[in-house]
Amino acid sequence: MASNNHFVDDKITFRELILRFQFWIAYFISQWKLLILAGIIGASLGAVASMIKKPVFHASTSFVLEESDVSGLGQMSGLASLVGVNLGSLGGSSGLFQGDNIMELYKSDNMLGKTLLSPFDEEHLLIDRFIDFNELVPKWKKKVDLTQLDFRIPRESFSIQQDSVVKVISKMIRDRQLSVEKPNRKLTIIQVNVSSKDEKFAKVFNERLVENVNSFYFETKTKKTAENLQILQVQADSVRKILDDNLVQYASFSDRVPNANPLMQAGTVEGRKRQIDIQATSAIYAEVVKNLEIAKVNHRNNSPLIQLVDEARYPIPRSELKMSKGIVFGGLIAVFLVFILLYVRKIYELHMQHG
Repeated sequence: MASNNHFVDDKITFRELILRFQFWIAYFISQWKLLILAGIIGASLGAVASMIKKPVFHASTSFVLEESDVSGLGQMSGLASLVGVNLGSLGGSSGLFQGDNIMELYKSDNMLGKTLLSPFDEEHLLIDRFIDFNELVPKWKKKVDLTQLDFRIPRESFSIQQDSVVKVISKMIRDRQLSVEKPNRKLTIIQVNVSSKDEKFAKVFNERLVENVNSFYFETKTKKTAENLQILQVQADSVRKILDDNLVQYASFSDRVPNANPLMQAGTVEGRKRQIDIQATSAIYAEVVKNLEIAKVNHRNNSPLIQLVDEARYPIPRSELKMSKGIVFGGLIAVFLVFILLYVRKIYELHMQHG
């Protein structure tokens, strides 16, 4: 009992520390058979895990988000104000999708659901492919019969059960398989990554998602400028038609009275009215056309909205647990756990001996 006082004494000297270290080394060496057995079992389990675990494929697309040229538009506004044109009413740019907002758009239920309902091939949708390779039919059979759900019908005709399935799968993808990030916060490059154990699904879903968000972004960002452009074009066409009619009427009057007597003022009134109408309509038409051209420039400045940098291409990069890594990590983890168990057990035995 006296030889083991160093285990219960609260005061530890350097000599006692050496003795303790030697004691634990000798103890663990005495358990070498158990440690080797644990290493073999752990290595075997690691090898089995490396064979069973499927590789994960990572489809990635990066693009540059083009912001509106606010400074250039400001200079145009200053020049346009000199001629009485208000560019502020023609502009349609906003901060709706600038910065981090478009990254959240990629994670929205609307975009993910729309992408899942996009075609995977000629016969299947992406949601069908996801259900098949994740084997959700047997896993969810107690909650829903997926074989009876047809996702090819219009979204407006979906049942509550169909909408629920789409939302649940969208959440699974958003939480586990989708990441949208900026590799460098100082740059405007955004990277969209889709991870999946199905290589084809990862690639196609990544492409469809970027395409859907791109289209939605384009239509929304240019909606106001497109409407303004259309209104101005209609106005320009209408004023031009009125101007053409005034020119025809003035020409008809000139033909009816080719040589009006300048001393008879009443005979020249109608001709002067036609000339005034032509001048007024010409001035209005010139202003409308000026606004129309500025609106066209502003509309062009809002598109294209996304410039792709890199796209997902075969072969898709993948991450997997290789056999060598599985054996090494499995063996080390098993040996480490046995070390802890042996240590705890020995501490307990010593405590019971001296308790």
